[in-house]
Amino acid sequence: MENFQIEGENYIPTVNFAPEEGVLEISGESYHEYTIEFFQPIFEWLNNYLEQEGRTFTFNFRMTYFNTSSSRRFLEIFDLLEEYNKSKGGNVTVNWYYEKDDVDMLESGEEYAEDVDLGFNLIAY
Repeated sequence: MENFQIEGENYIPTVNFAPEEGVLEISGESYHEYTIEFFQPIFEWLNNYLEQEGRTFTFNFRMTYFNTSSSRRFLEIFDLLEEYNKSKGGNVTVNWYYEKDDVDMLESGEEYAEDVDLGFNLIAY
């Protein structure tokens, strides 16, 4: 499967899915108005990627800021990954990176970790 990339800009996160390396990553800021349209190709790629059973990979989130609408898309991604682990024998680990002084980003990661049944690491940098 080919890599999937979106170059980050103002309001738009960087997306770098490298399936050969077993690492999918979303980073930067995400607070544009049209998150459904923005995330649509991401979900399409993920759904295709998750058709194959038993994949082991890491999903990194390195966000510096995101709005409520982006937060909903992230939760949809986590739900998709959780379902993949349960129904298709996946082994997905989520690494949630946050700046060590960014309490809001830490709390967001903690809330996501509580909401889903995934291997979930909170990593300060």
